[in-house]
Amino acid sequence: MMLSGWAIYNASPDLPFVFPRWMTLGGWLAGGIAWHISVMWVLFAVVGAYLIYGFASGHFLREFFPLSPRAVVKTMIAALTGQLGHNVGHYNAVQKLLYLGVIGLLGVQIATGFAIWKPVQLGWLTDLFGGFPLARNFHLAAMIGLVLFLAVHLTLVVIFPNTLIAMLAPVPAEPEDPAP
Repeated sequence: MMLSGWAIYNASPDLPFVFPRWMTLGGWLAGGIAWHISVMWVLFAVVGAYLIYGFASGHFLREFFPLSPRAVVKTMIAALTGQLGHNVGHYNAVQKLLYLGVIGLLGVQIATGFAIWKPVQLGWLTDLFGGFPLARNFHLAAMIGLVLFLAVHLTLVVIFPNTLIAMLAPVPAEPEDPAP
């Protein structure tokens, strides 16, 4: 979706840059839109299924809560001072906050995507974001947030490769450290 989105962005950039053509998908505006709308339905279905599973199974409540500002600050300090351990199968407070943020960004992506795809038919949604230009900017900002999250996530997987194994194969959770 990012690659086709970048092709769409290049047709009318909001910022003082465009993406190199080799980083885009679709070749031109109409091709980018075709790819973007096709893949949009896959993203919509996957995120919808994940949200239904997360709420119905209690996964969100069990894995992301409790979460307090104090725990986030303590975890952040531990990470910045190189004293943060990582237990496979357990989220620390910063991870919980960031994963909740990504879920929120995906919601913004989907809502703004529909708002800019069908601004007349879904005028109420487009108006909710302040009109078409602002909805487009929110869509771009959420994409930038997701790209940054992905970059940090991949960097951390390179630094801690055992987490990749735990993501791809069932690995028993390590004992949880006391909350920071």
